[in-house]
Amino acid sequence: MRLTRILVYLLHLFLVLSRATADHQTPSSTSIIFATLGSRTDYAFDIYSLPTQHPPTSANELRITDGESLNFNGHFPPPSSALLSLFPDQNREVPQSPTPLTVVYVTERNGSSTIFLDAVYYYHAPRSSRSRSILEIPTRVQVPLLKGKSGISMKDKPTVVGNHLVYVSTHENTDKPRTSWAAVYSTELTTGVTRRLTPYGIADFSPAVSPSGIYTAVVSYGEKGWTGDVEELSTDIYLFLTRDGTRRVKVVEHGGWPSWVDDSTFYFHRRSEEDNWISVYKAVLPTQGTISTVSVKVERVTPPGLHAFTPAASPSNKSFIAVAIKRPSSRYRHIELYDLVKNDFMELTRLVSEKTHHFNPFISPDASRVGYHRCRGTSNDKRKAPLLLENLRSPVQEISLFRVDGSFPSFSPSGDRIAYVDFPGVYVVNRDGSNRRMVYPEMSFSTAWNPVLQGVVYTSSGPTFSSESTEVDIIAINVDGADQSNNFKRLTTKGRNNAFPSVSPDGKWIVFRSGRSGHKNLYVMDAVEGEKGGLYRLTEGAWSDTMCSWSPDGEWIAFASDREDPGSGSFALYLIHPDGTGLKKFFQSGLGGRANHPSFSPDGKSLVFTTDYAGISAEPISNPHHYQPYGEIYTVKLDGTGLKRWTHNSFEDGTPVWGPKHMEPVDVEWPKNGAQCSFEDCHWLNEMPNETLVYTKGQCSGASSSVPISFYKGLR
Repeated sequence: MRLTRILVYLLHLFLVLSRATADHQTPSSTSIIFATLGSRTDYAFDIYSLPTQHPPTSANELRITDGESLNFNGHFPPPSSALLSLFPDQNREVPQSPTPLTVVYVTERNGSSTIFLDAVYYYHAPRSSRSRSILEIPTRVQVPLLKGKSGISMKDKPTVVGNHLVYVSTHENTDKPRTSWAAVYSTELTTGVTRRLTPYGIADFSPAVSPSGIYTAVVSYGEKGWTGDVEELSTDIYLFLTRDGTRRVKVVEHGGWPSWVDDSTFYFHRRSEEDNWISVYKAVLPTQGTISTVSVKVERVTPPGLHAFTPAASPSNKSFIAVAIKRPSSRYRHIELYDLVKNDFMELTRLVSEKTHHFNPFISPDASRVGYHRCRGTSNDKRKAPLLLENLRSPVQEISLFRVDGSFPSFSPSGDRIAYVDFPGVYVVNRDGSNRRMVYPEMSFSTAWNPVLQGVVYTSSGPTFSSESTEVDIIAINVDGADQSNNFKRLTTKGRNNAFPSVSPDGKWIVFRSGRSGHKNLYVMDAVEGEKGGLYRLTEGAWSDTMCSWSPDGEWIAFASDREDPGSGSFALYLIHPDGTGLKKFFQSGLGGRANHPSFSPDGKSLVFTTDYAGISAEPISNPHHYQPYGEIYTVKLDGTGLKRWTHNSFEDGTPVWGPKHMEPVDVEWPKNGAQCSFEDCHWLNEMPNETLVYTKGQCSGASSSVPISFYKGLR
C-alpha cells in the first residue's frame, strides 16, 4: 500500500512538472484585433456582368459569384480542356451547350485570400421571369485553384493562360523595409508547380497576359522601389516572357493597369502631365527592332474632362474598350464603354445601379459581356448578419486574429468586453457581439480600459489628425454607471490636443500625448483626478511623441515618434521607462517609413503595431478609399527581433490591440442593421483639375445622358 502511494505521488509530480514544462514552452493563447479603415466591412463585393450588345438594364445584369465574403478582380478565361479537367468528375459531363460562363477571381473567404474558378451553366430565363441573377437558375461548379499553396498571403489580378494561372501573391518576405512583397507567379493548374516570374528584389502589380500568352505586362517601380506614393502611382510598365519571366524590359514610363488587345498593343492609364486628368493611353510595340520606352509608340485615347482608368480590352472586338469612369457630375465610379472609332462614351452601370461604385472591368473572350465587381447590397447577401469580428487565418496557432467593425479597439481587463470608436462616438460591446451600446456620443478616437477600476474607459474627445492647439481632451467614461447621460469626467482641461491615453497596470496613472507646450510630447497624470491630481512631463522636444502604450509589468512605455525627422510623417517605435530614463528606439521601417499604434502583448514581451514595412500591395486606384493603403499588422519582440507579418491585403490595417484571452477562430456576428455599400471612392479621384474641360461629345456627357441602342448594335 505504501509503495502504491509513493508511485501515485511520483506520477502526480511527473504530471505537474510536465504541465509546467509545456506551459513554459507553449506561447500563451491570446488574440489580436485590428481595424481596417475605409468601411471594409461594408464592401460585400460580388462579380457582376452586363452584355455589350444590348442596352443595360437591371434585368440583364447577372451576378456571377455566390455572395460569400468578398469576391473581386475577375477574369473571363477562354474555355479550355485544362479548366474542364479541374472540375469534379460528376461535372465534366455537363452539356456544353450553352457555353458556361466561367470566371476566375479573388475571394477572401475562409479568413484568407485565394483564387477561385466558377463555371456557371445557365439558360436564359423567359422574358417574363426577369431573373436578375444567374445564381437563381444555375448549375454551378466552383474550384479553388491554388488549394492552400503559398500560405497566408494576398492574391490579386488572376489570369488563366493555357494550363497556367498567372497572379500576384505576397507570400515571399523581401526582408527589406518598405519593399512590397507583391510579385507575379505562374502556377500549373494540373500539377500545382509554381514559378516566380518577378525578379527577387522587385515588386510587380496588375499583371496582364497577352492574347497568345507569350507576353506579360506588369506595373512596377523596378529597382528604384516604392517612393511612398499612395494615390495614382509613379510606376512604369514592364514586359517579360510569361513562360519564365525572362527578357524583361521597360516599355512605358509612368503607367498603370495594362490590358492587351493583341500581342503588339495594350491600353493603360496614367495622369496627364498637361491637364492632370487620369486618362487611358494606348501603347503599340514595334514590329521590328528593339523594344524599349523609346521604340514603343504611346498615344492618349480618352479625352480630358473626366478620370478614366483601369481599362479592359478585347482581342475579339477592337472597336471598343471598357473603362472605369469618375465624372465631375457624379460621386460614383461607373463602368462605361468607349467607342474607339467614334471616340465616344456609352454608359453601362450607371443605368443599372446609379448610386453604387463599380470596379475594374474585364471583357469576355467573345466580347459579348463586361464583368466588374460591386457591393451586392443586403438583398443579395448570403451572410445572415453583419460581423463584429471577422476571423482571419493567423500565422500563429495559439493567437487568433480578427478584424473588428470599428476603430481603436481595446479589451476590458477580463477580456470579455471590447470598447471601440465608430466616428462619432465610443461604443462598448460584449466579445460575443451582444449588448452593443454607445457610451459617449461625441467625436472621439482611441480607447483604453483601466485595469483596476471596474468599467472605466478612457478616450480622446475631439477631432483627429489635428494641430497641437486643437481642442482635444482625455475623458474617463463610466460605462457601467446608472446615469449614462452624465457618465464621463474630463481629466484634461487645457484642450491642447490631449490624446492616446494608456493606463499603468496598477490603474493609478495615465500616460498620454499633449500639445500643451507647442509640440506633441508625452505626459503622465493621475488616472482618477486627471492633471489636477498630479502631472509630470515624460518627453520633451520639437517633434511628435504619440500613440503610447504602458507595459503590463509597468516597466516600459512604448510610443511612436517622428523625432529623427520632425514633421516628415515618418514614425519609428520607441521605449522609455515611466521615470523618463532608458529611452531607446526598437523598430524603424527604413528611412522615411512609418510604424504606429504599438500595443503590448499580455506577457509584456512583444508588441503589435501597424507599419508600411511591406510597402504597397496593389494599385490604390483599383480599390475604394484608404488614406494610407499600405498599413499591415506586425509584431516584434522588445529587443527588436522576431518581426512577423500578420495581415496581407491592399487595404489600410491599423489600430491593433493584443487581448488577454484566446478567442475561438470563428466569425462573431451581431444583429445590426447597418447600411452596406456606404464606403467611399478614392478621395483624390474627386479632385477635378478643370471642370470647364468636361467632355461633351456624344450622348453621355452628363449624368442624365441616354444611350442610343444603335451603339450596342454596332458592337456585335
